[in-house]
Amino acid sequence: MIKSRTILGIDPGTNLLGFGIVRVDDAGKPHYVDMGVLDLRKVDNIYEKLRIIFDKVCALCDLHHPHDLAIESPFYGRNAQVIFKLGRAQGAAMTAALTRDAEVYEYAPRKAKQAICGNGAASKEQVALIVEKTLGISIDAKYLDATDALAIAMCHYYEMSSPLAAKSSGGSWEKFIANNPDRVKP
Repeated sequence: MIKSRTILGIDPGTNLLGFGIVRVDDAGKPHYVDMGVLDLRKVDNIYEKLRIIFDKVCALCDLHHPHDLAIESPFYGRNAQVIFKLGRAQGAAMTAALTRDAEVYEYAPRKAKQAICGNGAASKEQVALIVEKTLGISIDAKYLDATDALAIAMCHYYEMSSPLAAKSSGGSWEKFIANNPDRVKP
């Protein structure tokens, strides 16, 4: 079980970037802290968008001091340019968090939806409803990108607090050996 952590969730985008912050108390219970949407649709220059994303994530880190950044990994759609743009936004957010000493974790959109709703193909509205119920908050429909970010943060919380996560984490061989010394033969 994780204790006393702050998790910044990011749903990256170069037009709309959602963020959500969850604080886990000493008893291991998650609490809503903040959420919002960074609207970049009026900014024409892609590099200016990336600077704004970097600055915003730095400001969020300076304000809330997250231990972890949980970010949605880009996925391939019909247009390859979309994944490149998402990757750039993701990179700007990750770099900002790393400069503030937060650890970075990536989660596929389907994994986050599965963790929150039990269905990897859940709609944004379904995710928002479950996040509302889980965190005991009311969310305006205009914050659907922010609820996705809260869902990413909650997915990370579930992953970190799962007793199976430590045993089955797909990490390094070093971690496997440390967790399973009896399974290693000289």
